Amino acid sequence: MIQEIDTATMGVLRLALDAASLRHRVIAHNIANANTEGFAPLRVNFEDQFDAVRSAIGQGQPIERGLLDGLRPTILQDAPLDGGATAKVALDMEVAKLAQNTVHYQALLRGATKHLSILGIAVTEGKR
Repeated sequence: MIQEIDTATMGVLRLALDAASLRHRVIAHNIANANTEGFAPLRVNFEDQFDAVRSAIGQGQPIERGLLDGLRPTILQDAPLDGGATAKVALDMEVAKLAQNTVHYQALLRGATKHLSILGIAVTEGKR
C-alpha cells in the first residue's frame, strides 16, 4: 500500500517537475530568439494531458500507474498569424511566464521535499 502511494505521489511530482523544467527552457528559448526574423514562439503542452489525473485526484479516486505512463510534456510551436507572418514574442509576457514558472517549480520542489521527509520519518520511527 505504501509503495503504491509513494509511486503515485512521486510519479505525479516527477511529471510536474519535468513539465516545469521543460517550460523554463522553452520560455528561455523564446526570449533568446525574440528578435530572430521568422521565429515562431514555442510552448509546452502538459496541463491538457494532465486533466484525467486531476479529475481522479479531485474525486478522491486512486491514481493508477497506467494513467501516468502515457503522460509526457511536449513542445508545440505556435501557428503563424494570418497571412503567414510569424508571431512576435512579447518579452514582458515571457518574463512574467518565467517568473510564474519559477514559483511553480519551487512549490513542486517543496512538495517533493515534504513528501520525502514524511516517508523518512515513517521509516526512522518504524526502526525504534
